[in-house]
Amino acid sequence: MDKKAITEVVSILREEIRKFDTPIVTKLARKNNDPFIILVSTVISSRTKDETTRKVTEELFKHIRTAKELGTIDEEELASLIFPAGFYRMKAKNLKRLGQELTTRFNGNVPDTIDELLSLPGVGRKTANLVLVEAFDKYGVCVDTHVHRISNRLGFVKTKTPLETEREIRKKLPRNLWKEYNKILVAFGQNICKPINPRCDTCPVNKLCEKVGVRSKYLSEVIEDD
Repeated sequence: MDKKAITEVVSILREEIRKFDTPIVTKLARKNNDPFIILVSTVISSRTKDETTRKVTEELFKHIRTAKELGTIDEEELASLIFPAGFYRMKAKNLKRLGQELTTRFNGNVPDTIDELLSLPGVGRKTANLVLVEAFDKYGVCVDTHVHRISNRLGFVKTKTPLETEREIRKKLPRNLWKEYNKILVAFGQNICKPINPRCDTCPVNKLCEKVGVRSKYLSEVIEDD
């Protein structure tokens, strides 16, 4: 799939996802416009359903509002506040350290460069890129499981890891599409292009997709429907 084709795919999906819920971190970013809330909610969202992320984030910010407060809260209390987020005990440990480092190294502010974000506890490339885009409106390529899977399924990239996918997307995807690529593919992946049982029969980009790795069962269903 070349740049022209992926641009067409993004254009089609941009309209398609209007009928679906906005990914939770994007929704929280629009509501709060606060880099600290966006960073914390993104850390919480890993391996956690969107609705749980929303509830946990809202509950947490009833008790803490600043990086200093996050860094001084009791770790067990923090763990109980972010339960039932996935891996909540490990996240509590990382979030407490995150609050401490934001306070001591960045005067309580969230940094706006990828290298500084990556130096923080619990922050990987997916989180760092998402914070750059949602909190600071900077260019970033956020690759989560949906972006990695769908980019390969479309035939846009041929990669084995999210890091490889990010590198290829940075080289191949027009820069003006970087900021929206993640939220479009997340909504698309949650509702249509699912890991198992993808809805190829109702997919709006079916004709453009190379369907790499899609089992023959679903392809035969599409052929019968065409």
